[in-house]
Amino acid sequence: MKNLVLATSNRGKVTEMQPLLSDIGYSIITQAELGVSDAIEDGHTFVENALIKARHASALTGLPAIADDSGLIIDALNGAPGLISAHYAGVHGDAEGNIKKVLAELIDVPRADRTARFYSLIVMIKHAHDPQPLIAEGIWEGEILELPRGNNGFGYDPIFFVPDQQCTAAELPAEIKNHISHRGRALLKLRELLNASHK
Repeated sequence: MKNLVLATSNRGKVTEMQPLLSDIGYSIITQAELGVSDAIEDGHTFVENALIKARHASALTGLPAIADDSGLIIDALNGAPGLISAHYAGVHGDAEGNIKKVLAELIDVPRADRTARFYSLIVMIKHAHDPQPLIAEGIWEGEILELPRGNNGFGYDPIFFVPDQQCTAAELPAEIKNHISHRGRALLKLRELLNASHK
């Protein structure tokens, strides 16, 4: 197995990513386990932020790195919360506060206009100065409910309704969510890119 540093402190992301990468020879270690602090995400796009995180983790560990930058894009809010999804209410990782803020901003928006999507951009680099990163993206379409439902997942999952499953992301079993979510779709594309690069 090849060690791969994941540029996050979020164990939930490891749980999602590891099953999809272990069977092609990669073992994920979080940067937190290696004593690496979070990078300053000052990019203007998801791909810029993902590369900032991956290069930071790789430079400090000497390992190949993988990073994702993801967010919730709501049409009625002109794409917000977008790049600042993790700290939309002001505090990083305050899922309850973020959900309350989104629901307050959508209070008068009818169901038909509450379309949204989760977006994930994953990059993998062989070393900190890799000029040719592997880049994969995943998009998960849905809509925003008026009230949270479900106890699984994290972040905005309780208010993200998935029409073809007729439930929220927080009501899905992890094994299903991991395959159909934005991150799951991006990871499957990354797998394809890795398999192609090994041929």
